[in-house]
Amino acid sequence: MHTESESFDPITLEILWSRLISIADESAAALLRTAFSTVVRESNDFTTVLMDADCNALAENTAGIPSFVGMLPSAVRSFLEVIPKEDWRPGDCIITNDPEIGSGHLPDITMAAPIFHNSKLVGFSGSIAHLPDIGGGGWSGDCRELVEEGLRIMPVKFIREGVEDDFVGRTIRSNVRVPDQVIGDVYAQVAAQRVCEKGVQQFLEDTGLEDLTALSAELRGRAEQAMRDAIEKLPDGSWTASTRADGFDDQETLINCKVTIKGSDLEIDFDGTSPQIARGINSVMKYTYAYATYPIKCALDPESPRNEGSFQPITVKAPRGSILNPVFPAPVAARQLTGHLLTGAIYGCLAQVVPDMVTAESGSAPTLRTVYGGVDKDGNRFNQVLFASGGVGANARMDGYACTAFPSNTGAGSIEALESVSPLLVHKKELTPDSGGSGEYRGGLGQDVVIEVLSTTPINFSLLSDRHKHPPKGIMGGNPGSNTVVELSDGTRPHQKSRSVLKPGEILNIHFPGGGGYGDPKRRDPMAIKSDIEAGYVTAEAAKRDYGYEG
Repeated sequence: MHTESESFDPITLEILWSRLISIADESAAALLRTAFSTVVRESNDFTTVLMDADCNALAENTAGIPSFVGMLPSAVRSFLEVIPKEDWRPGDCIITNDPEIGSGHLPDITMAAPIFHNSKLVGFSGSIAHLPDIGGGGWSGDCRELVEEGLRIMPVKFIREGVEDDFVGRTIRSNVRVPDQVIGDVYAQVAAQRVCEKGVQQFLEDTGLEDLTALSAELRGRAEQAMRDAIEKLPDGSWTASTRADGFDDQETLINCKVTIKGSDLEIDFDGTSPQIARGINSVMKYTYAYATYPIKCALDPESPRNEGSFQPITVKAPRGSILNPVFPAPVAARQLTGHLLTGAIYGCLAQVVPDMVTAESGSAPTLRTVYGGVDKDGNRFNQVLFASGGVGANARMDGYACTAFPSNTGAGSIEALESVSPLLVHKKELTPDSGGSGEYRGGLGQDVVIEVLSTTPINFSLLSDRHKHPPKGIMGGNPGSNTVVELSDGTRPHQKSRSVLKPGEILNIHFPGGGGYGDPKRRDPMAIKSDIEAGYVTAEAAKRDYGYEG
């Protein structure tokens, strides 16, 4: 590990690091502003990353999906196994959506482009974005094999020296339901790559650096040292915890977790976790690694900027053939329904040694997604995803945030934008009283959403959800948040992880669960309870039942 450098004093290094992050942010802004779909434009389901010539991540955009920085460097290294460095040219853009190489499921396009300066390859710009459609069965959790889940693109040049590869472009357009939106989003990623490239070239011109190699080593070394310092403050030992999930039908799933700390090294072992199943809730190892390491960063070293060095002290293990490390061709489309639950298991371990540094389980983990597709009143195809979140779990300092994604950070997006591009009318989207788990600090509130189908023909509907049986757990004596509920207007409940059809005029009621509480409810400040009642967050009945509050 490189910790000292004769070239970069601390002040200069901070300035250079901040500028690299701004380059990644400018790249992200280009992607956001040129995207066609609401998935990217409104809901923030993307990220951009700057890497050096050896594919080490230096910086990522500030508001990107946190898991993706753990995936892009290894993805580009896989690209190089297929397309050697000497075959990369200025203006190239290489893409894939292979789950094992990219970000864990087919709807995400992983892209990288070379950055040349003075005819020398000095780095790579990378991006990942969730497409509105990838063909096949659509985004759902009920497929039995990967091949059912959509078009699989192995690493290939989509752009060759600035020109689209005709075969690759036609293949994508002819295999998706909304080709204009899909290819528009892919080109938004291309724009992001170009902005990042120009930013790095200007950065090297301004600083006089020949390449990013020495700076990369210094930045990654600093990030690694910050994480090691944080881990070393904790006592050595091992702690275990588990999290149960709804699974699929009668196949409930279990995540077993053991966290071991030895000096400045931290190991996360998921031995004993459920075996993979023939439904799309399996999480490939790369996704498992990303969502196991990110919660550690949040808990132990939240302040320093992150790059690949932040995760070097952390080792992640999962049994081959389990839901956290499945064997091809396991279906993985809804991998977030498993991967997002890792935070709860990991924090369950850390709560036994540093309870003031972790949160209770979140109602937004895993994310609840509903997907709608069909034909609108004008005969146009549409394929839309409702992005919304439950409440975040409470912690030792504060109540959980309402309706906020964690450990993902996708946005809610604009309801007006959703309604403008699909035959859907949102009648209600509001906080749900009493949905946050009670505790000394209350879990963040969930929300209720009511949607009416305005089309004259049936539309396809896919539900990707969990926590119908197992609500977000409280911590340190806090109570659980609410359960997920998805119900049609006639009282029937669609399958929680499958595709179905919504009829014209159908009304869908969705409850996004609240987060778990932290600490003994009897220790809650009476003024906080009074304020919650006045704001409508907690009813008087629940305050009396859960807190013993009489007003």
